[in-house]
Amino acid sequence: MPDLPVPRAGVGSAPSLTDVLSSAATYAKAEKSAATRKAYRSDFNDFHSFCAAVDKSPMPAAIETVAAYLASLADAGRKVSTINRRAAAIGYAHRLAGAEPPTNAEPVKAVLRGIRRQLGVAVTRKAPATARAIARMLKGVADTPVGLRDKALLLLGFAAALRRAELVALDVPDVEPHAAGLIVHIRRAKTDQEGQGAHIAVPRGARLKVVEAVEAWLAVIGRADGPLFVSIGKGGRVKQKRLSDKAIARIVKRHAARAKLDPALFSGHSLRAGFITTALEHGADLFKIMDVSRHRTVETLKDYDRRAKAFKDHAGRGFL
Repeated sequence: MPDLPVPRAGVGSAPSLTDVLSSAATYAKAEKSAATRKAYRSDFNDFHSFCAAVDKSPMPAAIETVAAYLASLADAGRKVSTINRRAAAIGYAHRLAGAEPPTNAEPVKAVLRGIRRQLGVAVTRKAPATARAIARMLKGVADTPVGLRDKALLLLGFAAALRRAELVALDVPDVEPHAAGLIVHIRRAKTDQEGQGAHIAVPRGARLKVVEAVEAWLAVIGRADGPLFVSIGKGGRVKQKRLSDKAIARIVKRHAARAKLDPALFSGHSLRAGFITTALEHGADLFKIMDVSRHRTVETLKDYDRRAKAFKDHAGRGFL
């Protein structure tokens, strides 16, 4: 993906202008999160490879080239979400280079509409790790470094309704002790790219005992700074390397399998979804749930609410 052009210093050039343009390029790229930029870079590289194979220019790209590329992705069985993201990456790369995005053209939009209509846009949702599922996953977990880390990770991710990226981004100081539990400080989130931050209260609790699990893990790592959740080597040696967001999914799946739950049904997002679903099942106030989940509108909780209350007052209860 192209960056903003930065002139080379030379005869008659102004170094200060070069520095300012370089700084402008850095700020422009910071418009998107690091994860989005990484995904867009990979997507644009794929488009670049397609263009090389058909001997067409990727930048600026012709409308028919982009339309053909998107159609080839659909023919290859790519998901609609992937195709949409590839189109977004192509458009973003052109805007960043100061070129008119071919994805704004009606022929390309028509191809995308046709792909969505033909392939469908339903999202495959993973199962929520509800309080009951979490309790099953943690039953019998050993008090080893790996076991204590996983217990704290699963419970904190569930209790604070954290996204995978938020969970692995936590540093030790982000978990603040409180008389009633913990205050979890989220420095940046998917819906908070400007870093306004959020503070989530996690009660001490009497059933899952989230705070006890976090305190036990903090005692293992024994430090006041650095990443909260890290990898563990052979012999239970605690490392300093921060876990990746993909590691969260693997940990959830591993403990689901150990609890004889189908690991294919669970993902890293299951922790966040599990809190929301459990709270709705227990009749919690929607706005109180949003205090934890940080959803901005009630509308976004509707899918969770439908699942949580799918059998409540069911129309067929009286005769099925």
